[in-house]
Amino acid sequence: MTKTVLISGAGVAGVTLAYWLRRHGFTPTVVERAPALRDGGYKVDIRGAALEVVRRAGLLESIRERRTDVRSGAVVDRTGKRVASMNGDVFGGREEADAEILRGDLTRLLFDLTKDEVDYRFGDAIAAIDGHTVTFDSGRTGTFDLIVGADGVHSRTRALAFGPEAGFVADLGYRVAIASVPNHLGLDREELTYVSPGRTTLVYSTAGAPSAKAMFLFSAPDGIDESDPRQALREAYADQGWEVPRLLEAAADAGDFYYDRMLQVRMDRWSTGPVALVGDAAYCAAPSSGQGTSLALVGAYLLAGELAAAGGDHTAAFTAYEKRMRPFAERNQKLGPANVKRMVLSSAGQVRTSMVMLSVMSRLPGRDRMMAAMMAPLHKAANAIELPAYPTTADRP
Repeated sequence: MTKTVLISGAGVAGVTLAYWLRRHGFTPTVVERAPALRDGGYKVDIRGAALEVVRRAGLLESIRERRTDVRSGAVVDRTGKRVASMNGDVFGGREEADAEILRGDLTRLLFDLTKDEVDYRFGDAIAAIDGHTVTFDSGRTGTFDLIVGADGVHSRTRALAFGPEAGFVADLGYRVAIASVPNHLGLDREELTYVSPGRTTLVYSTAGAPSAKAMFLFSAPDGIDESDPRQALREAYADQGWEVPRLLEAAADAGDFYYDRMLQVRMDRWSTGPVALVGDAAYCAAPSSGQGTSLALVGAYLLAGELAAAGGDHTAAFTAYEKRMRPFAERNQKLGPANVKRMVLSSAGQVRTSMVMLSVMSRLPGRDRMMAAMMAPLHKAANAIELPAYPTTADRP
């Protein structure tokens, strides 16, 4: 029977998988390139089937206690005038049960459940895989029954086991940049969005955070050298109004500056031999889908559960995991390209039309119902799977 499982990556997918593997009697080891658990990060939504995963882990109330508590959202014009303002949940497309939390806070809660019973190895990473034997960057080697890549869209595990990234990663034609910035606007649990042709900028504050977060979503910059991401961002937003110049200046100095292409991972299979993939490494849906964290939670739960149900027969387990997870992942992946086109408008005409529609809708009595109708595809996709109730070791006689 499979017992030892090496997990590459201590993000949401990796730590969730470690938790459920322990509940099923396996011995997971987690290796993470970063020197410590990554705190902070961008806000993420947990919705649909993923809510049931965290409820079964006993974390739902703790997650709600750490919610971002963003109370309102508004779209502003070039001068800073609020074109449309809404309740934070309506603005974010959340239903009543949904939970919004900082990614780092979620990871920390999951880590705290496992830190005393899982071997976490920070500051190291997989360098080579030879069957069941792994060589690490540190020079250490180890033999494991299974190896799982939970190391994100640029997964090294995937590259080692399946081949170069270019064969599996699709560029949607947009870029995303995120950074912590001073809260110079004095936002109090509020989110502001500024839209111009090909570029969308938003900034928000969350409960208890001394700083704010800025996010930049934009069409792939034509003719701009992206080898220096900070300079590429400045050039892409060079002619912007509102508070964009000030946000760019702050983002350039941020220690947590992040820049990447808007990507999806599309694979015909998620396992080969003793190696499997979970989360963004296998089926990244793009940040614009709003479902990356939920896919990670659900995928990790199913992978651990199917390994237990198969009695450790990883061939059968991997097949069952993919059979259950693939339709759900593919349905949620469809949200990525569709959503980003609504988030980043291509022309000045589209921007004007959108601003008028938002302004009118924000004043109508039925605006909440209209927003709910717009977000219906997201919530249907988030609930488009039934989760088996896998017995854990605590349930067995």
